[in-house]
Amino acid sequence: MNNKLTFLWRLPRIYKRVLSLMVDSCIISASFFLALGVRLGEISIFISKEIIFTVIATTVITLIAFTKLGLYRAVLRYLTFHALAIVILGALVSTLSIPLFAYYFDAEIPRTVPVIYLTFLALLCGGIRIIIRSLVAQTNSKTYKNVLIYGAGGTGRQLSIALRSSENYRVKGFIDDDRSLDNTIIQGLTVHPSSKIEKIVERDKIDKILLAIPKASRSTRKTIIDSLLYLQREVLTIPNLKDILEGKAKIDELKDVAIEDLLDREPVEPDSILMKANIQDKTVMVTGAGGSIGSELCRQIVIQNPKTLILFEISEPSLYQLDKELSELIDKLKLNVNIIPLLGSVRHTKHLSKVMCSFNVQTVYHAAAYKHVPLVEYNVIEGIQNNVFGSYYSAKAAIEANAELFVLISTDKAVRPTSIMGASKRMAELVLQALAEQEKTKPRSTRFCMVRFGNVLDSSGSVIPLFKKQIAEGKAITVTHPEIIRYFMTIPEASQLVIQAGAMSSGGDVFVLDMGEPVKILDLAKNLIQLSGLEIKSSKNPNGDIEIHFTGLRPGEKLYEELLIGSNTQGTKHKRIMTANEHFLSLERFNNILKKLNQACLKFDYETIQKILLEIPIELNSTGVINDLLWDTEKDASSPKSKIIDLNTRQISR
Repeated sequence: MNNKLTFLWRLPRIYKRVLSLMVDSCIISASFFLALGVRLGEISIFISKEIIFTVIATTVITLIAFTKLGLYRAVLRYLTFHALAIVILGALVSTLSIPLFAYYFDAEIPRTVPVIYLTFLALLCGGIRIIIRSLVAQTNSKTYKNVLIYGAGGTGRQLSIALRSSENYRVKGFIDDDRSLDNTIIQGLTVHPSSKIEKIVERDKIDKILLAIPKASRSTRKTIIDSLLYLQREVLTIPNLKDILEGKAKIDELKDVAIEDLLDREPVEPDSILMKANIQDKTVMVTGAGGSIGSELCRQIVIQNPKTLILFEISEPSLYQLDKELSELIDKLKLNVNIIPLLGSVRHTKHLSKVMCSFNVQTVYHAAAYKHVPLVEYNVIEGIQNNVFGSYYSAKAAIEANAELFVLISTDKAVRPTSIMGASKRMAELVLQALAEQEKTKPRSTRFCMVRFGNVLDSSGSVIPLFKKQIAEGKAITVTHPEIIRYFMTIPEASQLVIQAGAMSSGGDVFVLDMGEPVKILDLAKNLIQLSGLEIKSSKNPNGDIEIHFTGLRPGEKLYEELLIGSNTQGTKHKRIMTANEHFLSLERFNNILKKLNQACLKFDYETIQKILLEIPIELNSTGVINDLLWDTEKDASSPKSKIIDLNTRQISR
């Protein structure tokens, strides 16, 4: 039966319309004779050629009315009240035509027959369509997912309406903690309190829970999400309300719960004065513009309407994509911003100086850096050349161009570093502090500052995209250590705070962003599994869906990160930005260190590089093991032992 119905549903639209016309013709005739029979008690003896002519003419007029009203353009599986209203309106036209044709053909038809006919025609025409819609629903029932909508407000009701015609979801009810809505019926669906959600999920075999609470605070959303984790059902959410209002997204474009909703961290509206201070009507340059932070900085900068924005990036694909995106944004917002996309490396000092001087750069945001701890461990010299010398050359070029402000994007891994990456970023901070001290002696100087913060969500190389990919593929989630914790914030918030911190700089400042409470990576992995409607597979639950494997800390990784070297911090006029007073080296001493470090890099002298880093007062906590892959290969070139590099953990084993 289902196969026959499926064949029927898949007929070309023109065939379906012809079939609808034939069925409606039969219904019109049947309705007329049924009405005649109900009125007179029998039909056959009263049928005359005049009555036949009347029925035929009425049928033609009715079909024309239905066609003009658009009934045959309506898709039955998406039948709405509008289509039923068309049926009633067409039935009224049909009813009025009966006495007209009866008079014209001189047919003997009782006056009450049209009234009875109207009832039969509306019921049969509308009823047959409702039956077909139900059959379609039953045919597709295996593809439907039963869902609950959390939030019975305006957004939830709009979502319910939008999902009525969906082939994927069937809404079974609302969940809302507004007591005035308890057990009320909205759009034919019952509103239940959250205390009954477990019972409803089991009773109605709910597959997914859809969050429709766009105005709720992040802390409220986190509380709700936490309360849903134990249900082992996939939790989805509607797009951001701003995106819906601006037409960037539709209300029924469901997506995964935003990771920031799990952080219990309320965003703070940026200070417009601080955001514009070093950008509006100025020439701004962003190094590493194509990276996660660099590209978001560029988006935030463009909105503040600079005169010129220079995108300095070594990756051609990243630069192309960003240039295209920003150009579209400028056109959309009707801004007058000149975008200059430049390919280049921060390690080329002459190129940097030429760019900054030629374009009279006034503000520099230095985001160019190698930031992945294990990769820099395996590529020591490249990491140092890019992070230390690249920062030094960029800062010197800014001084040469008489730039007003230079902001370094730093990291929490620079505090008491255990990795080459962390050590290189701490050295970059010291470079800027030394240059800032020198600049203070000049009448017209460049202000240097650095902004230190932790991990950002969904950046390239972040654990979040990796976890999501592993879950989607049904693979085990890999966590380095059960106790590892990290600070997180969103990329837009981090970029806004960087811009605002730079505006408060007086020269040589170390700004530290308030990252909120640290997050245990294991808990984050568990939450992502449960929000996907899956179960954690373990010795206690061998029938679960996704395992969590612990791979061990990678070279240079810490269990936890710090943001401060000391405890001497002060607040600023922004509640999420602090400033720290930390020791630094004189420029003369630092230049000597840089000279030795550069010589060691040029000679590929890894032991000397390690010795220099340990001697500098950056509190490097090193195991003494050099993990650089090139050094390791050369060292063991004569060894008969074979060496294997595990591409998943990046560990070297023999």
